[in-house]
Amino acid sequence: MVWGYAKRIYRLNPESSREDALERNTLSALDEVPLESMCRFVLRVHRFADAYRHGLDGSQAAWAARKYKGHRVLPPEFLRDMAAAGIVRGGNPNAGL
Repeated sequence: MVWGYAKRIYRLNPESSREDALERNTLSALDEVPLESMCRFVLRVHRFADAYRHGLDGSQAAWAARKYKGHRVLPPEFLRDMAAAGIVRGGNPNAGL
């Protein structure tokens, strides 16, 4: 996510084929990624990792990450909330490993 943010900033720089300019623009773009954004990215990854640990697949993990933004881990009632939202629980074959 940090790399994607930096690439967006990098594209705002003028194009160049000179290696020193490319390196300078890359380092500058990486330095411009705000620390607050990096912290938010880490929290988002924690939420997805917890959802995968509970056996959710990608779309289910995305739903859980949106619904439970204030938590790093899923609350005990997340299965009930998924059923109420009409989301079918498939399962991650790697869960519990």
